[in-house]
Amino acid sequence: MAHSQFDLFLQEATYLDQASDSTLDQDRLYGLYTSWCFINQQVPGPESKFWAAMQNKIAPGNNGLRMKGPAAADYIMTSYPGLV
Repeated sequence: MAHSQFDLFLQEATYLDQASDSTLDQDRLYGLYTSWCFINQQVPGPESKFWAAMQNKIAPGNNGLRMKGPAAADYIMTSYPGLV
């Protein structure tokens, strides 16, 4: 069960794929978080608070996280409008 906005974000917008060499870097992970907040009508926490929370939740560097769900679609469409 998710206990915080950050837990819920990770549960709903990411999945762990340890077999992949591809991973979400810091910019993409925070961008995905802001997209998730927008879709869920929540105010994003400051970036410093986000990273403080992530320290205890994800591995640094190659974290194995991939995008999923509506937040992923929103992030991709707003970050790469030429794709659509």
